[in-house]
Amino acid sequence: MSIWRVPFTLEQLNAGAAGTLVEHIGIEFLEIGDDYLRARMPVDHRTIQPAGILHGGASVVLAETLGSVAAFFSEDSGQKHCVGLEINANHVRSVSSGFVYGTARPLHIGSTTQLWDIRISNEHNQLVCVSRLTMAVIASRPDAAKTPEVHR
Repeated sequence: MSIWRVPFTLEQLNAGAAGTLVEHIGIEFLEIGDDYLRARMPVDHRTIQPAGILHGGASVVLAETLGSVAAFFSEDSGQKHCVGLEINANHVRSVSSGFVYGTARPLHIGSTTQLWDIRISNEHNQLVCVSRLTMAVIASRPDAAKTPEVHR
C-alpha cells in the first residue's frame, strides 16, 4: 500500500527543481516506490571537498531533499505541511567520482512529526552515509505556498 497522499511524477519532481540548489548540484529523482523515494547526485566539482572526495554537506543536501520531498507528498497538502526540524548524518565511506544514490523511507509518519531514514550508497551499492530527518507537521496557513520550493 502506498504512503503517498498527493499524486506526483518523476517528471514533475525533476522539472520543479529548476533554478534551485537541487538542480545546481545535479540531483535527479529516479524512482518512486510505494514507500520510498530515490534520487542520485553526481560526485563532481559541485559536490566534492578540496580533498577530492564527496563533501559531507552535499550528502546532507541529498538526504534533506529526499526526506523533505517525501514528507510533503505523504501529507495532505491542503490541511498540513511539513518543515524540517532536525537532520543528522553519519558518513561511513568516501567517494571520489561517479554518482551516489539516496533512498528515503519513513520510520514514522505521525500527525505532528515524521521521521525519515535516508541511506546513501555508491555505484557498487556500498553504504556511504546514513541520515535521519525529523519533520514537523504543521497546519497550513491560508497564504502559504501550496507546494514546496522544489515543486514550483
